[in-house]
Amino acid sequence: MPRIRAASVAEHRSMQRAALLDAARSLLSEGGTEALTFPALAERTGLARSSVYEYFRSRAAVVEELCEVDFPVWAAEVEAAMERAETAEGKVEAYVRRQLALVGDRRHRAVVAISASELDAGAREKIRAAHGGLVAMIVEALAELGHEQPRLAAMMLQGVVDAAVRRIELGAAEEPSVITNAAVSMALRGVRG
Repeated sequence: MPRIRAASVAEHRSMQRAALLDAARSLLSEGGTEALTFPALAERTGLARSSVYEYFRSRAAVVEELCEVDFPVWAAEVEAAMERAETAEGKVEAYVRRQLALVGDRRHRAVVAISASELDAGAREKIRAAHGGLVAMIVEALAELGHEQPRLAAMMLQGVVDAAVRRIELGAAEEPSVITNAAVSMALRGVRG
């Protein structure tokens, strides 16, 4: 019988699940999708491989839970940065800059490490909904700037951010700050009504 390291079995299971998610973040950040295996999760957490299956049925289930746990935190950071801005343009700039500043964060790297094609339809839908919530944050600022189709503009703006994220993650020749400044410039020039 395994040792319980908490006041209750439920608390122990919660701690084990959190440890598995943290290990998954590290594995995805360090080695991408190939690194996220149940044997590697077991090794990182000190659990038996069969015990990992008690918490997650597949790699996709691990990623889905990472998205459920980490995406709201990430989105809250973007939203907080936008709230500190005093103008609509400032909100657009904060939206872009904060997302790109989070690229190096383990939570973000883990969420984007596995391609949507490896996830089941339910997981892909949850990720799409989470991204939809992120895009919805910027619609009002774009409307304030006088854009006739602020929802469409928000989706296009997120495309600029996503392209900049990929460029930074690829270790492009440009410094991340150069990529960020280019994305902000493109966003502000492209979203004026």
